[in-house]
Amino acid sequence: MADLPADLRESLSAVLDPLPVDRLSAAVRRLIDRYRTDEPATDPILAADLDVAAYAAYRMPATYAAVRGALRRLDEALPGFRPARQVDVGGGTGAGAWAAAEVFPSLTGITVLDQVAGALALGSRLARRSTGTALGAAHWRPWRAEPDADLPAADLVTISYLLGELPAQARTRLVQRAAGTGAAVVVVEAGTPAGYQRVLAARSVLAGCGLAILAPCPHERECPLAGTRDWCHFPARVNRSALHRRLKDARLGHEDEKYSYVVAAPARLGGQRAPGRVLRHPAFRKGLVTLEVCAEDGAAARVPVSKRQGDRYRRARDTEWGDAWPPELRTPAAGSASGCPG
Repeated sequence: MADLPADLRESLSAVLDPLPVDRLSAAVRRLIDRYRTDEPATDPILAADLDVAAYAAYRMPATYAAVRGALRRLDEALPGFRPARQVDVGGGTGAGAWAAAEVFPSLTGITVLDQVAGALALGSRLARRSTGTALGAAHWRPWRAEPDADLPAADLVTISYLLGELPAQARTRLVQRAAGTGAAVVVVEAGTPAGYQRVLAARSVLAGCGLAILAPCPHERECPLAGTRDWCHFPARVNRSALHRRLKDARLGHEDEKYSYVVAAPARLGGQRAPGRVLRHPAFRKGLVTLEVCAEDGAAARVPVSKRQGDRYRRARDTEWGDAWPPELRTPAAGSASGCPG
């Protein structure tokens, strides 16, 4: 279960507690309705400071959890990866930067890019409380996804929950730019059919630019769920604060954020893919665990693991949705020469 870093929890409380809950709640409802349309934005969605505060209150925990989940898969695929510079594109109030700082303490430079000045200002304010990470000295820069918009040099580029706000051509150009930096690239979108389609498109662009696809896919073939009624997505359980519950009129102390993602990196980094990826919660019966697995041959199939299989069965019982299967094997991931603009 994902919990926000203590520094971030304290920062959010300091910013949000003085604000009227009824106004925050109304702003949260407006934002939820807008994001559910799943359409590109013609104007900034966070149009006022209250919108920015509401976004931080209800979306930062979920975004942090989803990006952290995807970054952990990058860390698994590249166990020796020690990025020094991160660029968080469309990073808003900085949830992706906080997640990267936790997974990769090697970071010494973080740049957050966004078109909303209020989001950058709030993100900078929140980050000042961070201790022991690069967040306190992070750069918060105005940026728009325009055709000539370059990205700063980086070892790690994160793009989370942004592609859905852009028209298709702008999405392609942005992912090409990210691939052209020579960095590892992590794209995270909502775990909806539409979000999955955007991730599939980004995956295709990244592979076309010569990057090796490292996760969640155990292969670079066509997704076996494409064209079906199913879609590839994963859960991140998020702890809810008391304010979070009030703003969303929720009773449970947690929620499950569903997200789709792709992780890619230049072949020179020597990444390794999992031999398979668990696509659903495992099914348990007495003496039997059944896993839905996307395998390195490009097929998705049910894999039964019985108690008679001893250690393999014990491992299957501990396996969760989104984990590698089998956990002990890895396969080299090789890309090709990059042809994308930097």
